Amino acid sequence: MKKTKILYVEDELNLGTIVTDSLEQKGFDVMLIKDGAKVMDTFNRFTPDLCVLDVMLPNIDGFELGRMINNRYPKLPIIFLTAKTQTQDVLTGFNSGATDYIRKPFSIEELVARIHNQLQLARGANKSGETITIGKFVFHSNKYELQFENTIYKLSNREAEVLQVFCRNINNITDRKSLLLEVWGDDSFFHSRNLDVYIRKLREYFGIGNGVEIITLKGKGYQFVVNG
Repeated sequence: MKKTKILYVEDELNLGTIVTDSLEQKGFDVMLIKDGAKVMDTFNRFTPDLCVLDVMLPNIDGFELGRMINNRYPKLPIIFLTAKTQTQDVLTGFNSGATDYIRKPFSIEELVARIHNQLQLARGANKSGETITIGKFVFHSNKYELQFENTIYKLSNREAEVLQVFCRNINNITDRKSLLLEVWGDDSFFHSRNLDVYIRKLREYFGIGNGVEIITLKGKGYQFVVNG
């Protein structure tokens, strides 16, 4: 059976060795890189199914590295590992191509669960050929693309999944807790903050005056309003 390939970038030698050994014991094929500047060359000899990137790296930080990977491989899942948990840091991570974000310190069990979740999302999206019309917009779920006239917005896995939930509830109320449970599997405070970031990004894509709104209903959730 073919092993899932993980590209793991971590400059802390002890942590990197422990996590690599643990993931290999779980059946993953792991390539550990300590220097972010050497990562892109690695793709010439190692094609990962998923990347796990530390944010604080020498020569090039994880955010910049994530952008480079995402530009070349937009469908490749990227998980960031970091002690940075401020909203702006989380937003920067997702803008850099992250599909998930794990706070340090973390458990191997949590990392493995997140890896499996991201792989399932990626495989599910690749199998789906659904195209959804949202007013003046067209959502190509298999490509992670939201199109408005001649403009195409590239979505992350999570943005696409949140939007898919909204599309099943057009003009109806989507319960916030139910949304968190469906997308992340739990409604923890950290994931709640992640959801806020994705909602903000989706609102930016839809803009103002284009017939699509994501309305926050305090104590309830969201109403995905589509006109036309």
